[in-house]
Formats: sequence, C-alpha cells, structure tokens
Amino acid sequence: MGIRLTLAVRYLRGRRLRALLTTLAVVFGVFVIFGMNILVPTMKDAMQSTLMAASDKVDATVTQRSGEVFPASMLDTVRSVPGVRVAQGMLSRPVNLPAHFYTHDASKPDRVSVLDLVGVVPADAQGMSAAALQEGRFLTADDTTAAVISRTLADSVGLRLGEPLLIPSAQGTTPVTVVGILAPRTEPGNERVLVTLIEAQALLAVPGQITSIEADFSASSQPERETIKAAIQKRMGPGYILGALDSTSSLYGALNASQIGFSAFAVLALFMGAFIIFNTFRTLVAERRRDIGMLRAIGASRGTVVGAIVIEGLIQGVVGTAIGLVLGYLLAFAGTAAIAPMVGQYVHIRMGAPRVEPGILIVTIVLGIGVTLGAGLFPALSAGRVTPMEALRPVETPSAYRRTIGVSAIVGIALVAVSLVALVSKNVGLLALGAVLFMIGLVLVAPVLVRPLALVFGRVAALLFARQGTGTLAEGNLSRQPSRAAVTASTTMIALAIIVALGAMTTSMSTGFLGILKKGLGSDYIFVPQSVGVWQNNVGATTSLADRLRATPGVGKLTSLRYAGAVADVASAGAKGAAASSTTSLSLMAIDPATFPDVSALSFTAGSEKAYAELAAGRAMIANPMFASSAGVKVGDTIPLETVDGPRGYRVVAIATDFLDAKVQTAFISQVDLARDFHRTDDMLIQLDLAPGANAVAVGAAVKGAGADYPQFSVIEGRAYYEQMAALFRAVFSGLYVLLAFLALPALITILNTLVISVIERTREIGMLRAVGTTRVQVNRMILAEALILSAIGTAFGIAAGIYLGYLLVSAISSAGFPSGIFTFPWQGTIAAIIVGLGFGAVASIVPSRKAGELTIVEALRYE
Repeated sequence: MGIRLTLAVRYLRGRRLRALLTTLAVVFGVFVIFGMNILVPTMKDAMQSTLMAASDKVDATVTQRSGEVFPASMLDTVRSVPGVRVAQGMLSRPVNLPAHFYTHDASKPDRVSVLDLVGVVPADAQGMSAAALQEGRFLTADDTTAAVISRTLADSVGLRLGEPLLIPSAQGTTPVTVVGILAPRTEPGNERVLVTLIEAQALLAVPGQITSIEADFSASSQPERETIKAAIQKRMGPGYILGALDSTSSLYGALNASQIGFSAFAVLALFMGAFIIFNTFRTLVAERRRDIGMLRAIGASRGTVVGAIVIEGLIQGVVGTAIGLVLGYLLAFAGTAAIAPMVGQYVHIRMGAPRVEPGILIVTIVLGIGVTLGAGLFPALSAGRVTPMEALRPVETPSAYRRTIGVSAIVGIALVAVSLVALVSKNVGLLALGAVLFMIGLVLVAPVLVRPLALVFGRVAALLFARQGTGTLAEGNLSRQPSRAAVTASTTMIALAIIVALGAMTTSMSTGFLGILKKGLGSDYIFVPQSVGVWQNNVGATTSLADRLRATPGVGKLTSLRYAGAVADVASAGAKGAAASSTTSLSLMAIDPATFPDVSALSFTAGSEKAYAELAAGRAMIANPMFASSAGVKVGDTIPLETVDGPRGYRVVAIATDFLDAKVQTAFISQVDLARDFHRTDDMLIQLDLAPGANAVAVGAAVKGAGADYPQFSVIEGRAYYEQMAALFRAVFSGLYVLLAFLALPALITILNTLVISVIERTREIGMLRAVGTTRVQVNRMILAEALILSAIGTAFGIAAGIYLGYLLVSAISSAGFPSGIFTFPWQGTIAAIIVGLGFGAVASIVPSRKAGELTIVEALRYE
C-alpha cells in the first residue's frame, strides 16, 4: 500500500496542471448535482411551512381528499364515533396579499405576504386547546367582525387591540377588529388570523362549509387510538382522509418534476466529468508506458501498477468531491437568495435556509468518488496487463488510425442507423431510445470520423494561418491520436448538443405557449388573482363584482373562471395506462359555456368547440393534455370525481388547454356543475371586452375603479399581459441559455486537458521544430489551430446530436401535454453552439500554447 500511495502522490505532484484539470471535472459534476438537489427540497420545505403548516397538534385531522370544502354537518359524524372526546370544524384558507397591501408604499414592502385565515366555533376551539393569549380576549359566539391575530402579525402590520385589520374577501376589502393577540407563530409567513366560523364562511363565500375537522380522543393507548381512527375513517367514507393534506397536489408534482430535471442535468454534468477523467487516465497510461515497463522490470507486480493509478484517482475523487460539496452548498444558498424574491412575489412562499437531505449527501459522495474510480479503473487494468517487454518497446504509430476501424466503429454506425429509423417513427418512447443510441453511436464512430473531419477543418485552419504550415501540423497531430481526439470531441458534443436542443425546445415552446396565451387571454381587460396557477390560495369574488362590471356603461362581453380542487379515480374509469388503484389530484376550472367562447378560447387537440355545448348539458369535462397524457384519458371516457356527495362520473368530451393551466393537470367543467358538486361559486378570474364604440379611457378607468375594491385581483389590459408574459418567456429562456452555457464548461476543461497532455507528449517534437527554425509564434499558432480543429469536430457532432435531441424534446413535451408547437430548426441554438464551441477552443489553447512557447530547445530535446 505504501509504495502505491507514494507513486500516486509523486505522479500527481509531477503533473500538477493535469491533476488540477481532472479534479476540476469531479468538482464540477459534484457541485451541480449537490447544489441543484438542495434547491428543490428547500422549496418544498418552504411550501410545506408556508402553505400547509399544521395547527396545534391534535389526535386526528379529517380533510376532504381534494383539500376542498365540505358540509359542516359532517362534524356530527365525527362526534358520534365512540372515543372522540371533543371535535371542532374549521374553515382554513391561506390568503395571498397584494404587494404593499398594508404599507401602501412601493419603497416599503410588506413583511407579511400570506395570511392563514381560520374560522372556528369559539366554544369548540377553546375546548380543544387553551389559546396562548398575550393580550385581549378570545372570540365569542356573538362576535361578527372580530379577530384574534398572532403577535408577529400585529408587530409586522403595526396593530394594537381595538384597531381594524384589513382582509381581502369575496365581497372586497373587509375590516375586522383585533380583540386578542396570540403568542408569536413559529412557522415563517404563516400569520394566523382567527375569526368565527360564520364570519370566515362569509369572507370566503362558502356558506355552511368547512375544510377540516380536528378531534381529540379520550383513549391514551396507541391501539385504542388506532381503533378510533379506523372508526372515523369508516364513517366518513373513502372521500375523506385522516392526516395532512395530500402531497400529490399539482404543486408538489411540479416541484418533483423540477427535481427530476435538475437531477438529470446534474448527472449529465457528472457524466461529462467522467469523460474527462477517462480521457486523462487513458492518456496517462499511454504516456507512462516506459515508466510502467521499468517498474515491472524491477519487480513491481500488476497489482502495484493498478493500485497506484487507482489511488491517484481516489485522491482526486475525494478532493474534488469535498470541494464540490462546499461549492454546491454555496450554489444552493445563492440560488435560494436569488429565487426568494420572485417566489415571494408570484407564489407567496417564504423561502428558508437551504436544507441538506442526508440521502442526497450520501448519493453525491458515492457518485463523485465512484465515477472517478470507475473512469480510472479501466485504464488502470489496461496498464496492469502490459508486459515489461511491450512497455519498453518503441510504440508504432503509423497503424494507430487503422486500429480504430473495427468492431466499435461498425457497432456505432449500426446504432446511428437504428436511431434514424426511430426518428421517422415519431413515437416518443422510440425517440428517447433513439437519442441514447444516436449519441452512443456517435461516440463509437467518432475515432473513424476524426481524420476526415480533421482534414476538412485543417484546410480551413490552413487558410486562417496561411503560409505558416501550422494548420497542417495541427491536423497531423490530431490524426495521430484519433481515439483521444474522439473522446474530447464526444464530451464537447454532449455539452453543445444540449444547447442546440434547448434552442429547438425554447423556440417551439415560445410559439406554442404564446399562441395559446394570445388566443385565451386576449381580452381587453383581465382580473388576475395574486397567484396564477396556485388557485387554492387565492380569494375569489362573489358574483357582485361581475354584475357590477356588466352594468358599467361601455363594457361588452364578460366571462369568469371558477376553481375547485378534485381527485379523479382514473383506474375505475378504465383509462388506458392507469394503475389498478390510480387516483390523481386535479384542478377543476369552471367556465360558463354560454359566455366563455365570446371572450376567451381553449386550444383543442381532440374534439372541437362543440364541447362547450356538451358542458352545458351537465357532468361533462374538457381534459387538458397534461391530465390526458399522465392519466391515459381519452375522449369518451367517464372519469369519477370525488365530490362531497360521493363519486360523480364526468364524461370527457374534448381535450384542450389554456395558458394558465397548461402546466398542471386540469379539467374544465361548467359553473353549474361546480356549484352543485363542489359548492364553489366564487369567481377566480374575470375577462371582459369593451363594447364597440366605447370610450376606452373612460371605461378603462371605471373597470380599474371596480377592481380597486377587490385587491385580491390585479386589473391588467390583455395586450399588456401578453407583452408581460412574452418578456417573462424571453427572460426565462435567456436564463436557461446561461445555465447551459455553464454546462458547457466541461468541454473547455476537456479541450484544455487534451491540449496540455498533447504538449507534454510532444515536448521533444516541439524542441525539434524549434531547432529547425520554428518560432514561438508559430508554435503558439499550431496549438491554437489544433484547439480550433478539435473544438470544430466536437461542435459538428454536437449540432448533429442537438437537432435529434431537440426533436425528441419537442415531441416529448407535446406528448406530455405541454403546448410545444411544432418543431422549429434551432438557428439560435446552432449559432450559440458554434460560438461557444469555437470560443472555448480558442480559450483552451491559451495555457498549452504558452507552455509550448516557453520550452527551451535544449530542455525539450532532453525530455523523456
């Protein structure tokens, strides 16, 4: 063990730059995979803390499976269960606040963005637990506009006992008088406001409804308590659950999908790092051929040789992983700080400190060290198989290129051919397999393509460096080591392919999303809630707002959207691909079939606008593509939806989407059905057009005046909203390009590493060139030309692979239900890939060319 460690340390010290570059590859992969997988769990924690923070601990909490309201009469069912000591019904809803709602000053942001409005029956609430009052009194049955608030809320807003607290409600802004102040809340952003149950039902426009039942048991032993819980579940039926809200909500699904995407991104970065490490160690073995032969000749065993190389990789893996973990945490910390303002503004979630899950820490360490050892193991085993006579014998180079034409190249060509067949099929599953086969095939066939591509790009380089001969020398250097050049080009290919593919995806998605936006939200004015898409955290408005707008002179056609959460049992519906007991959370958006087509529109992928009339006929739904794709739903299926009165079947009459709900599983039903089966009648979004010939300025002022009385809405002109969303798309996609340019950094490391190794190997050759009159400038230009040719080969591979991946991404996004539009050739991504690829090649040549230029003739000729 001692001699192996000594050899490993000496080799690392003797090749500091190469060791640094290899370690950087590990650092980069670990840094990305660790940092990204801290960020998403932190967002989940913030959501859980802000939106789903539990109340005081109780023995059982009963909620409707969808998290929606249900009749308060169900409280009697829970109370009738033997063993239930006391129970209370509650109406609880997070209330998003507009920006500067309390400060009324844009320069002074509110310290509170979300209120946890809770309606209770005072006697029941005090029977459950004693309120920790610091000032004032608790609620009484006679209170109508009274409230008990937390100390943190009182301090944040600057309220004292007897002063009014303004709350956005379904009737507009409603004041409630503070009669009591509770102890400070511990959950960030979860500022509780207690009012009577009747008052909460009026504020939220859900008379006679509650959202949860809390119960305490008289039994103390665990078996007895479990028996009581089972009895409650049996009496309440399958439409209700005991415990926390269902974590399969659309928000959690979106975050889980994001985490999968981040993990894939990070694993790809680590995969490219493995390419760099493999290339380095393989070249390292080739360079140490004589050293290995001498070690074997003086008695070193194969185990000693293999062990020294493996220990060298282990040292770099441990060091790189440790640095990557630190940088990854800093990335998560910086990302959290950057995201927090945006998340607070648009989703009203308060971010906390980054959270490190033990599982991801262990996985990251295993991957970081494991990939390094795995990438170095094969070259190490290859070195162990070299006999002393083979190692000491001079290497024959003329046949190096011929040896690359073999089984690997034939397999690579076959894989590329199969992938092209998959491309024609347009089947997403086959396309995904084809993409993998295409990239593997390019990697296998790359050594064969290096020489002809090097000849082509070498001629271009010769034109750039006319009469210098450096382009020809650079082409020859690469052609002599086609395998090494192929590995480098393959790493560059992966990085640049992602950029090209993203160009295709972003162009197509922009076309698809913005087309749907213009079609569905192109009305003159839109009343938009504070959190678009997170509908359950918004306070709607009673029909009085829509009636007031309709009565406004100059207002023409008007329609509204309403919301309720639901649970769909797609398995019992017989949906294709559904599991035996498959249920899914679903956003129900209710429209008025008579007025909706006049002001807005859905984009249909199956069925037609005749579906609106079928909605009016009752218990019919229009599924959005996201729901249809994930649940296997098709037109004609009948989907049971869990309602407060039990399952009710809704027939799928079409598949269509709108802009606001394209990213979550959604179904559109009629507002009559929503009121009958889900007891929701509040408007969540209102759209209106001006009447022909109306005075746009005067009517616009009147519309905005009506909206001012309902601060839960932002009144936006349709054209302005479109421009705002288009700008947001451009900003998001620009950010993605920056992220993927960052992913291309391994390509820079790879090219730099290859060029450094090439300069070291050709030290004597460079000395001979200098001896026969080659200037330092010419040597520098030769290294630059070699870097440009190498990066050009990788860029060519990357563009080819990127176009395939782009087509795959657009097809996959479309099949998953996102409005991706049609595939558009990624001109922007292709240009970006060329700039990044060639630019990185030029940058990577700086250090090796300087190193080559600084070599003295005598020292270079003495080099072994």
